[in-house]
Order: sequence, then structure tokens, then C-alpha cells
Amino acid sequence: MLSTGRGILNDPLRFALVALGGSLGAVLRYLLSGYAQQLSRNSSFPIGTLIVNILGCFTIGFLSELAENHGLFRADARLFTFVGILGGFTTFSAFGNETIMLLRQSENLAAIANIGAHIVLCLGAVWLGRAIAFAIWR
Repeated sequence: MLSTGRGILNDPLRFALVALGGSLGAVLRYLLSGYAQQLSRNSSFPIGTLIVNILGCFTIGFLSELAENHGLFRADARLFTFVGILGGFTTFSAFGNETIMLLRQSENLAAIANIGAHIVLCLGAVWLGRAIAFAIWR
């Protein structure tokens, strides 16, 4: 464990883990969402962000199940993976911005579809990830 008793704000190793993981997650998000959006050709619907959020939610659900119920992640690995990589990878800030942009462009139906798809599919992906991890590791 990386904690030295100095507290989280004074632990440069923890910051380095989050920074490194976050940069990896951000690069992965950029590549995957850009590729997915390119495939959708001329669609105003932010499919790239949706795909990244579904994948990120599934992954965090799956890995959370393993971490909480099977102890497969030490604290430093959890910090690097959950806060760093997945925090940099998932894009709900982009989701919010893109939804507002759709509304500002009077694409109300697309904005509502974006909100509904993110909520239903991402929550479902977290549940599915946890369920699959539970089934594999029971």
C-alpha cells in the first residue's frame, strides 16, 4: 500500500498513479470515441461518447465486483485503475456538454435519446459487468 500516513494530499506516489492512469484512460477515450464517431459518418448523435461510457461502466462494474468480493486489487492498483484509467476513460462530462449542444441546436429528440441511452445502457452495463464477474468468480 502506498499510504505513508501523511494523508492523500501529501502523497506524490498516489498522485503519480492517478496521473499516469488518467492519461492512459484519456488517450484510450480519445482513440475509441473518435473511431466510433467516424464509423457513424455525419451523425449528430454522439455515438462515440456513448460507446466509451457503456464500455467504461461495464468495466468498472466487472472490476468492482472482483475488487470488493475477491480482493483482486490492492489499494494502489485500485487507485491506478479505477480513479486513473477509468476516470480518464469515461466521459460523462463530455456527455453533459454534448447533450446541451444538441439542445442548443434544437436537436431535442437526439438530446433526449442521448440522455435515455446513457442512463439505461450504462447502468445496465455496470449491472451486467458485476453479474458476469460474480458468475465467473463464485
